Amino acid sequence: MSLIDHTHQADAQSWVTSANAPDTDFPIQNLPYGLFRRTGSNEDARVGIAIGEQILDLRKAASLGRWATDVEVMLQALAQGDLNTFMAQAAARRRRLRHALFDALLAGSPQEAALRAALLPQSEAQMAVPCRIGDYTDFYTGIHHATTVGKLFRPDNPLLPNYKWVPIGYHGRSSSIGVSGGAVRRPLGQLKAPDADVPVLASCKRLDYELELGVFVAGGNALGEPIPMAQADEHLFGLTLLNDWSARDVQAWEYQPLGPFLAKNFGTTISPWIVSMEALEPFRIAFAHPADDPQPLPYLDSAKNRSEGGYDIELEVFLQTAAMRVAGLSAVRLMRSNFKHAYWTLAQMLTHHASNGCNMQPGDLLGTGTQSGPEACEGGSLLELSLGGKQDVILPNGEIRRFLQDGDTVIIRGHATRPGARRIGFGDCSATVMPAPELP
Repeated sequence: MSLIDHTHQADAQSWVTSANAPDTDFPIQNLPYGLFRRTGSNEDARVGIAIGEQILDLRKAASLGRWATDVEVMLQALAQGDLNTFMAQAAARRRRLRHALFDALLAGSPQEAALRAALLPQSEAQMAVPCRIGDYTDFYTGIHHATTVGKLFRPDNPLLPNYKWVPIGYHGRSSSIGVSGGAVRRPLGQLKAPDADVPVLASCKRLDYELELGVFVAGGNALGEPIPMAQADEHLFGLTLLNDWSARDVQAWEYQPLGPFLAKNFGTTISPWIVSMEALEPFRIAFAHPADDPQPLPYLDSAKNRSEGGYDIELEVFLQTAAMRVAGLSAVRLMRSNFKHAYWTLAQMLTHHASNGCNMQPGDLLGTGTQSGPEACEGGSLLELSLGGKQDVILPNGEIRRFLQDGDTVIIRGHATRPGARRIGFGDCSATVMPAPELP
């Protein structure tokens, strides 16, 4: 059943004027959730809705607006800064709140006079990680990334046999997830040169970013009870942009035989706004594995997943070096790709994760893995763009990168567009590389 409704009408306008700009990430058709406080204040963080250049403070909106009883109940948890409780609500109830907020922010709404006092410019807000993230799992759904990286290490066998049968993932570290606008410290780690007899503890020399999406889990499942594909969409809350920072030289030494560990868990950056799955409904697309590839096992397959399991989301990575900032130069785009190239869907990721009875909880985060495109220029990491550190990436100001240097700021951006729908954006996912700590 299509979930397209009046909140997706492309010509809908808001009384918040900045939400009507054609290039805004946050039109009234979006309404993403975030956690914020006024910059410089000691107030408790509260949940807000991005609308144009403003934030609708849901604590103030709950008290100032006029709401139906069921909407008022949902707003109370959000007014206390508790997004996880709202995430746990049934999808129909989450859509009910979306409708109420859309109607309240719509041009001509009788709520305008009251809710204007609940607005805060985004420029005056300090954003936080939007919810309690109990667990974080990073998948590997970008087949073009997996193939390119595989060729660097296994030229004759780039994709291992299980890749086209099972959504591969590993458990990350939720405690090191930070929000856009902060910093990531270059990590220390064990490094072993090819000609060395023993490894050494040193600062990472091959620091990299990874372009990903993150999907937040909504209602979860009890331990021992899988989530079938038919119910998977109901258990997905929304998407953010995600940068899975990677220490490639640490990774090369430690990842055999158990896979990623310290090369990955030192930092992950997400964008501050969670774009709901309801807002992304117009951008669903058909999904299929190539006819010559193994087809998903029955527990990972459904008619709905085949007809609309994919999402058409444009993704970009920008880089601004320290020298560029000093010279007043804007960040430059390194690449562009699209989530439609992913080999597994969001529903398949969640269903597989819970297929052994693993209990998912509201606020759990699933990373999609690096989203590269089919062309060489569409690599979602410097590892790909530099061919494993063998090829220079030359910036417009003449600087050269193979991997990240201290002071580099990486910015990930994403948006969804299609004819007949309003453009939906995610806001920036950015962080700046800081020097490694001193060796112990």
